[in-house]
Amino acid sequence: MKKLLFLALLLFSTSSLFAQDSLLSYQPKVLLVTAHPDDDALFSATIFKTTKLLGGIVDLALMTNGEGGYTYSTLGNYIYGLELDKEEIGRQYLPGIRKKELMAGGDIVGIRNYFFFDQPDFYYTEDVEETLGKWNNDWVHERLVEIMEKGDYDFLFLMLPFDEFHGHHKASAVLALRAMKELPKENRPIALQAFVRRGADDPGISFTQLEGHPDTKVMEGEIFEFDRNQPFGANDRLNYNIIANWVIAEHKSQGTMQLFMQNSTGIIEQYWYNEINGEEGLDKTAKFFEAVNAVEP
Repeated sequence: MKKLLFLALLLFSTSSLFAQDSLLSYQPKVLLVTAHPDDDALFSATIFKTTKLLGGIVDLALMTNGEGGYTYSTLGNYIYGLELDKEEIGRQYLPGIRKKELMAGGDIVGIRNYFFFDQPDFYYTEDVEETLGKWNNDWVHERLVEIMEKGDYDFLFLMLPFDEFHGHHKASAVLALRAMKELPKENRPIALQAFVRRGADDPGISFTQLEGHPDTKVMEGEIFEFDRNQPFGANDRLNYNIIANWVIAEHKSQGTMQLFMQNSTGIIEQYWYNEINGEEGLDKTAKFFEAVNAVEP
C-alpha cells in the first residue's frame, strides 16, 4: 500500500513538473524591493504562483524596518502586550516585531531570502527627495548592486512610484533602478513597477514616470496583470485573494493593512514595464505572466 502511495505521489509530482516545463523553459528568479515590512502584500499572489506553482525563487530586499508604523499599532498593543502606538515604545520594539511578521507572511508565499537594509522609517512623507536625503544612498546602492550581481535575477519587482504614494516607496524604486543600471545590459533583470486596482471597474493608476527620475519611466501600454479573483478549486469557490489575506493577517502590528481584506471586489495586481528594459524584454515578460495566469494548484 505504501509503495502504491509513493508511486502515485511520484507520478503527480512528475506530471506537475511537466506542466510547469510546458509553461516556462526556466525557473523564474525575482528580486522584490520594498520599503516597509508589509509592502510585499501588494505582490503576494504573483509571488505565490511564482514560487509554489512555477518552481521559481523570490528574494526580498527591505529598505526600512517599519518602526514609523507605530501610529497604526493600537490593536497590536493587545497582541504583543506593549504600548506600540506610543512612539518611544513602537520605535524600540516594532523593528523586531515587524521583521517576524514579514517572514511569517513570506513563509506563506515562499520568499527565500531576506536582505535587511535598516534605513530609517522616520515619518510619512510623499517627498522622495526628502527620503533620499535621510537614507544612506551610497551603501544601499552598493549592497543592491552586489545582491543583483550574485542573484542573477530574471525580474526586479518594484513599487510604482506615483505622485500620491509614500516617499519611502518611491525611493526604494529609484535606488533599485539606479543599482540595476550598474549591471551590464545583458545581465540586468527586467524591471517591473507594481500597484493594484480594486476590481474590474477600477481603471487603476495613470502613470508615466516619477518627475526627475527618468529611470522610472514606463513603456506606454505595457502593463501586465494577475487577477486575484481568478477562481479555482471545488466548484470554483477559491481565488487568490485568499493568499493575500493570509499574508496581510500576519501583520498584526499594523491595523490599516487589514482594511485591504474588506474589499469585496477583489484585487488585480498590475505590473508596469519600465522603458529602461528596452523592447527585448517584452516577450520574456509576456510569457512569464502567461504562465503566472495559466498555472493552477
